[in-house]
Amino acid sequence: MEWLLLIVIGLVAGTLGSLMGLGGGIIVVPALMLLGSYTMILAGITPQVAVGTSLVIMIFTALSSTLAYIKQKKVDYKSGLLFFSGSGPGALFGVWLNKDIDANSFLVYFGIFIIIVSFILMVRKHLKPLKVSAKGVQRGYINENGEETIYGYQPVLAISISFIVGMCSGLFGIGGGSLMVPAMILLFGFPAHIAVATSMFMIFLSSIVSSISHISLGNVNWLYALALVPGAWYGGKLGAAINQRLKSDTVVNILRIFLIIIGIRLIWQGMTG
Repeated sequence: MEWLLLIVIGLVAGTLGSLMGLGGGIIVVPALMLLGSYTMILAGITPQVAVGTSLVIMIFTALSSTLAYIKQKKVDYKSGLLFFSGSGPGALFGVWLNKDIDANSFLVYFGIFIIIVSFILMVRKHLKPLKVSAKGVQRGYINENGEETIYGYQPVLAISISFIVGMCSGLFGIGGGSLMVPAMILLFGFPAHIAVATSMFMIFLSSIVSSISHISLGNVNWLYALALVPGAWYGGKLGAAINQRLKSDTVVNILRIFLIIIGIRLIWQGMTG
């Protein structure tokens, strides 16, 4: 029963992660930590193993959804590679921060982080993109209706934000899209679908870097990973398909309430553990 539950967790994480460019780790890590209190197979799981295993899963989620978005021609490769130049080193720094953290502190910090993410999801739709500066990189996108959107960014600012995103990825085992997608939409004027697709491309590259680091430290449980990968792979494809057809407002509303509940539960568990 527990193994079936892991497959379902992988599917849900892959679908939501791909749909909103989150990466899926924000579902996998708290699920592993919380289930560790109630199931035999996950008993005693450490934050390091939860994060390391999540990042391995994220490679497959991100690759699956990135391939789907490539077919839809929504990935901005140049921007994604520039963002990765910041998120890659940031991911390594996050792995270093993670290696000595104890379980209770991790639960509290991650709970606070999840609540912040839910707040970002709450206000994201109410904020308008800033005007694109004439300086720096400028890009254009023509949608299915032939309408062109101009967006752009200052490379130094983009790389700095990406570094922070990468650090959160290595530390918490999340893709970082929960921070990167809003930044791309609000600060740089990215169309929402391009932001999500490009975020998943960046997450794919960053998760490889941080996964290799966690594997070298012995922080991956391969049995858990094998159970989670099939659901994450198909979830990545499903999320990309839903993203193309539907507005994700309802999903976002459900997810942010779910995240607040999980965040409070993690903080409580960390403070009373």
